[in-house]
Amino acid sequence: MSPLHPLTEDAFLGGRLRLRQPAEGYRAAIDPVLLAAAVPARDGEAVADLGCGAAAAALCLLTRVPGLRVTGLELQALLADLARKNADLNGCAGQFRVVSGDVAAPPVAMVPGGFDHVMLNPPYLEPGSTRASTHELRRIATVEGAAGLESWLSCAMTLLRPRGSITVIHRADRLDRILGALAEACGDLTVFPLWPHAGEGAKRVLVQALKGSGGPLRVLPGLVLHDAEGCYTPAAEAVLRDAAGLAL
Repeated sequence: MSPLHPLTEDAFLGGRLRLRQPAEGYRAAIDPVLLAAAVPARDGEAVADLGCGAAAAALCLLTRVPGLRVTGLELQALLADLARKNADLNGCAGQFRVVSGDVAAPPVAMVPGGFDHVMLNPPYLEPGSTRASTHELRRIATVEGAAGLESWLSCAMTLLRPRGSITVIHRADRLDRILGALAEACGDLTVFPLWPHAGEGAKRVLVQALKGSGGPLRVLPGLVLHDAEGCYTPAAEAVLRDAAGLAL
C-alpha cells in the first residue's frame, strides 16, 4: 500500500475476521456486517457484492456461509487490490474474486442473471447535498457519482437470476426511492429497520426483495442496536460479534 494510504488491521465478528483497510477515508464499521448477516445465501450459491470496498461485507458473509462463491465489483483499484489481499489473509481466496469496474457499466465478468443473491451498500449522499469530503477514498465511497441510487439497484436486478434476492442497506430517509426502484421488478419486499435505541427513529434500514416474485410488502420489527447505557443489545451482539444471521 502506498505511504499515502497507510493501513490498519481491524478485527470483526469477535476476531473471526481480520480486515486491513485505509487508516483514513471511508472505513468499514457495522453497516457491512449487518448487510452480510441479512443475505439469505446457502452453500454453493453465487453472490455479487456491488461496491465491495476492502471486502468487509463479502468476508463477513463467507465467515457465516463458507461454501459460497462471492464476486465483488469495485470501482477503486486500490480497494479492489486490498479486497483480494484481505480474502487471502482470511483464507477465502478460493471463494472470493474481485472484478474492477463500475455499476453504471458492469464488466462482462459480471454475468447478467448469474447470481443467486446480490448485496450492496451504495454511496448514501447525493451530489451537492452536503460538503463533500476532500479525502478521495471517502468521497467516492459516500457521495454518488455518475451512478445514482437507481443505477445501483438496476445493476443488481440485471445480475440476479429469477427469484434471486437483493439485499441493500441504506438511509431510512431514502426508503421511498429504494422501494420505488424495486417494486416493478420485485416482490416480497421486506423492510427491516435498524433502531439506534428503543423508541428512536431508524436512521438505517435493510431492504430485501425477490426478483420476479409477487409477494406483498412486509415491514418487520427490525433490530435495536443499543441499550439505555449505549452498549450493543444482545441481539446486536449476536450479529456483530458471533456472526449470527438476520432473518428477513
